[in-house]
Amino acid sequence: MGVAATRQSTDQIHRALRGDILNAALRPGEAISEARMALQFGVSRTPVREAFKRLVEEGFLVVVPQVGTFVAPIDLAAVYDSQFVRETLECRTVALAAQKIDEPGKARLAAFIRQQEQALAEGDRAGFFRSDEGFHAELARLSGHPSVWHLIESVKAQLDRVRCLSLATDGWSEMILGEHRRIAEAVSAGDEATAERTMRAHLRTVFDAIETIARDHVDAFATRLGKPN
Repeated sequence: MGVAATRQSTDQIHRALRGDILNAALRPGEAISEARMALQFGVSRTPVREAFKRLVEEGFLVVVPQVGTFVAPIDLAAVYDSQFVRETLECRTVALAAQKIDEPGKARLAAFIRQQEQALAEGDRAGFFRSDEGFHAELARLSGHPSVWHLIESVKAQLDRVRCLSLATDGWSEMILGEHRRIAEAVSAGDEATAERTMRAHLRTVFDAIETIARDHVDAFATRLGKPN
């Protein structure tokens, strides 16, 4: 395999494994081996080794000498940091969205809500998560600052691991959908104060998610639990 082909394979494997870790298909503490992944992807161990190296650097995998490679526990400090960034930016963007929204924007928000309703009815967790992301990205676009969402995406990987695990909790997706409906209603009504207040409450549900997941997945987190001040 040439250098270019190896790099392409490495990129594909990295993307696939990173996605599996983010959406909890690979869970914290789960063992993962170069040999098994090479067989699964139909490649040599070289691109797998390079993909593993990237994931270790990003905090998604951890290597235990003489034992093996494992999916890293969720970095709680990184979760709280990304939550701080997200709350700071999204509460401002949702208020601006309420200020600037037009009829096509209202229709797009309503379409995302329908997508989430359908995904929930079909038990499609991955589809629900994608539509959730699209809903928040649309709010950033409506605010007039679409690149803000790209900034948020760049810092929220550990937070997304919590969010994806939370979707497996009974009633959690329904609760998120209800919060999205209230945000969409406030934005569509041009109610900046309610939109901002509802968004802040919505984003802070991650703290409840952490506590719930901690009960069901004792080894999921890298540090001791406790809400920040």
